[in-house]
Amino acid sequence: MNANHARAEREFPAGADGSAACPEAMPARAFLTAHTHHDAGTRERAGHRVDRWRAVLTGMADGTLTIGSRTPVAGLPAWVTPEVVRGGFVTSEPSAGGPLQPYEHELASHAGVPAERRALFTYCLTEAGLARLYGLLDSGRYEITVPEEGALLTVAWLVRAQDTAGALGLVETLAPFADRLRFTPRPAALPAPTARAVHRRTVAEARATLARRRPNTAIETQREALTVWQPFADELLTHWLETAGPGPVADRAPDEAWRERGAALLRRYRELAAAHTLCTAHRDPKGNAGILRGALEETVAGRPLTPRRLGLLRHAVESMVRKRGRPGSAGHTELRAQQAAQAARPSHHAFAQLVLHRLSALAQHAGAADTAPLVTAVSPDEARHTALPAGAAVPAPLRTVVENALSAPLATLVERGVVTSAEVLAELVPQLVAATGAQSYRDEALRTLMAAHYRAFRNRRSLLLLDLARQVRADELPWVRATAAYRTGDGRHPARTALCELGELAVQAFPGTLLPNPLIRELGVLARQAETDAPFVEELAVDIFMGTFTPKFLAAAGVAAGLLEGTLYERYYGIDYAAVRDLAATRAGGARTRTAPDFAKLCTERAGQIPGSRSSSLAASGGVIEQAQILTTHNLATLVSRVGIRPEPGWEHLAGVCFRTVCKVTARVHGNPRPLAMIKDAAYAWRQMIFHLSLCAPAAQARAISRLDEDAARHPGHVSARLAPALTGLRQTVAGGVPDTGEGRLLLGWSTQRHWLRPARPA
Repeated sequence: MNANHARAEREFPAGADGSAACPEAMPARAFLTAHTHHDAGTRERAGHRVDRWRAVLTGMADGTLTIGSRTPVAGLPAWVTPEVVRGGFVTSEPSAGGPLQPYEHELASHAGVPAERRALFTYCLTEAGLARLYGLLDSGRYEITVPEEGALLTVAWLVRAQDTAGALGLVETLAPFADRLRFTPRPAALPAPTARAVHRRTVAEARATLARRRPNTAIETQREALTVWQPFADELLTHWLETAGPGPVADRAPDEAWRERGAALLRRYRELAAAHTLCTAHRDPKGNAGILRGALEETVAGRPLTPRRLGLLRHAVESMVRKRGRPGSAGHTELRAQQAAQAARPSHHAFAQLVLHRLSALAQHAGAADTAPLVTAVSPDEARHTALPAGAAVPAPLRTVVENALSAPLATLVERGVVTSAEVLAELVPQLVAATGAQSYRDEALRTLMAAHYRAFRNRRSLLLLDLARQVRADELPWVRATAAYRTGDGRHPARTALCELGELAVQAFPGTLLPNPLIRELGVLARQAETDAPFVEELAVDIFMGTFTPKFLAAAGVAAGLLEGTLYERYYGIDYAAVRDLAATRAGGARTRTAPDFAKLCTERAGQIPGSRSSSLAASGGVIEQAQILTTHNLATLVSRVGIRPEPGWEHLAGVCFRTVCKVTARVHGNPRPLAMIKDAAYAWRQMIFHLSLCAPAAQARAISRLDEDAARHPGHVSARLAPALTGLRQTVAGGVPDTGEGRLLLGWSTQRHWLRPARPA
């Protein structure tokens, strides 16, 4: 076993659910999916994942990969975008590497140079190549999907700005990798949008989703049964009823004309069966229609019906008439009319084709400024060109696909339900941050380029890092550093405004939810752009927690101390915020260090563990991390004190929403064999509720707390019963006591013992 494998086994132990986090276990699922999944596309994607994981394991074995490092691939600097697989592991292949892309082949053909990346790199530095890059800069008609694709555009901008030294320095940095990485941009039909409007999906992505929608086999089978086979069964029934005298069917011998019409029915059956293959019930010889058809085949062939077949025939006819009435009767006619109307309803597939046509007229690489015309009812003109009835409404699932392409301010997308979670919000924020950060560049072409750089950079997946190593930042990219001198201070005010708006939106739109790390990173970027001292801290991964914290955690705790000292929050969680404030002040005035050992010691002690000990228990590590989140409020205090957010609904309202989230999550604990994730989420929401209550005026706080029992009673009885100890603990704290005494309990998410919120073990 080499050092990489040994380190992997030591640093990535088995997960809490028993699944191995070590990379050797990862390819197994992908391999199984690649060979067993029913969908060919899924099997193909899983096969690619197997290949990537094979590259990870090979690199770990031969030493070309260093797990946990900022430069995990030997020979590649930190700024190169690596190919990252699940868990933050990397392959040895850079994201900007691999075979030449189609646009690179086209450029080589146009330039008359070999289809090789170094040849393209050299061409772009010629007069003709630079002229082409100047044209792209001026038009904005380019795309950057990985940051490296914008490097030569930056060289061209520097050359045109007569910054020869900067351009040459950047070329020298890039040249050693010119044969391996693509540094040329992708041409685009239209320039990228630069407004503050953002979108979750582009029009092209919405079209691709709709294009993948195929006719629903079950629905189309039912439609075939209603429009083809039931009418045919009615014809069979009518034909046999002609043979009924005073008694049952076949009571009198059919004449030759009846046999000829019967033969025609059988021929048409064979034609229908060949043309309509979805429904198979008609083939069942034991079904009513099958019995009628089988008896007709015998009779048309001139063979007398056996007593058994005759009995089956008469029973089938009686059953059909009794169930639906005779064909042509009022009841039967009404039933068939209802079924025909049901079958005539347009399919979602047909509506999808209509919406695809509407979307085709829009710019494909951006969002849609207005989605209402795209999902409006079918117009008379559209009805004439499609099988859809005029006035028919586009089904809700298709409207959702289109509305996800709406381009609008973030607040509008949240209000419209396009942004449904903090995680989705985090996906969209880079578009906003890119536009905001780019405002600090005066030159319009450079502003557009830097915004494109940032959007591409935010597609870069995070690495698995150890020893408190920091993820690569956008300003570490050589081409971003080369243009740093062209920034002005003009971007500070827009960044401050965006930071405050985003912070308020995240807190008021998704109360009770932990801010996801991608969103926290974007808040940190905006804070740096705004030159605001706002220590944002990420959620730490339990399975790779090293027992230490960076100094910004202590700084964030100091901010929380300034806001919450003497409040309900401090009393409920038993914090000495005066001591925390002094600790933060001492650290701020001392020498800069990579860690905050005093803060780590405090968190460890509060978690009931011995400082300096390294526990292999995930629950123990989780408890320490949770104490850090409690002390720092996980960015809420920073948003209030340093950013200045004031959510519009008010703290009392947010506290109530948080408690409703607690109740909803707690409801999922009941009967759950693995409830720990639910318990953690409930504790997160509870902690945010305590924070919001602590910022309420005394009367509002008392009013909000008095409503908690009533809110809990609106949920199933097991929810209010399970939360009763936590509510008792809260009331004891308000009364001047401590929560974890008597019948009260302190609600935390992690415990090294059996958590009191867990269902009782069966006797």
